[in-house]
Amino acid sequence: MNDLAVRARRLRTLAPSCGPVRLIAVDGHAGSGKSTFAGRLAAALGGAPVLHLDDLATHEELFGWTDRLRDQVLTPLSRAQRARYLPYDWTERRFGPPRTLDPAPVVLVEGVGAGRAAVRPFLAGLLWMEGADAESWERGRLRDGPELAEFWDGWTVAEQRHFAGDPSLPFADAVIRRGPMGYEWLEGPHPAAGTSRPVTDGEA
Repeated sequence: MNDLAVRARRLRTLAPSCGPVRLIAVDGHAGSGKSTFAGRLAAALGGAPVLHLDDLATHEELFGWTDRLRDQVLTPLSRAQRARYLPYDWTERRFGPPRTLDPAPVVLVEGVGAGRAAVRPFLAGLLWMEGADAESWERGRLRDGPELAEFWDGWTVAEQRHFAGDPSLPFADAVIRRGPMGYEWLEGPHPAAGTSRPVTDGEA
């Protein structure tokens, strides 16, 4: 069994944290690689559902999605019910048709602020993608192109303000480091963190 599969198996042994669901957050700076890692971890979990917080944020409320997350996702899952949420269309600047999220044994929630204080009581685990803010933002700018430069200018200010008042890293169970061969799973500040072991792209 590959290392990421071992990690996935351990996540399944955690106590449920949101009704029957083990909710695992993947947090970190924008551009740090959270979405890619969450996708690989979801695959190792046998196709675990992934909620992207970009679907709950809006242009006007970059971090004002807490109520939507609670009402549309966390409350139904805590009752062992299928969640139904309205994803935001960043091009049309409006909410689109509803999507569903089943109360699977493990559900991943990925995005900047996934480990914020209002969400942590519902989490079975918090993973932080390692990466300095400026380096991650530059990667994100290169990914999105010059047409979104103005958006990124506003985003970096909002992200700095968010983490200054509501940091996630001090509560992380593990820190995920990207490397040329894949990922390394490092011990986080939280006392429940695991030990450090590398996870290569081939293993993932």
